[in-house]
Amino acid sequence: MQEYWEALERLKAGCPSRVPPGSSINKDTVALEAGRKRGSIKKSRSSFGELIAAIDTANGEVDVPANKPRDLLRKARAEKQNYKELYHQALNRELMLLDRLARLEKELARFSNVLPIRE
Repeated sequence: MQEYWEALERLKAGCPSRVPPGSSINKDTVALEAGRKRGSIKKSRSSFGELIAAIDTANGEVDVPANKPRDLLRKARAEKQNYKELYHQALNRELMLLDRLARLEKELARFSNVLPIRE
């Protein structure tokens, strides 16, 4: 049960570790954040009564749209960094290939003066 309560606190704080930030707070997201399967929190189990009430209360308190622009900005920055890394990797490959091409052209030039063997 402690994992569920800790997951609920992380979701309320806006810093979940297993679900995307800005996710709505409901039984399924709390279960997933706790590392359990979706649907593991059930009304039919009496041990979850207090937790379900806390989840319903937290769902009404948290303002998800307020975090949306910040999340979009964070996602855009991460995407920008990813593309920047891919760009630098492509440049690195290009330079390595140009170097290899230059070495192979020099090696080919060495063999261009060789006469064929006649029988």
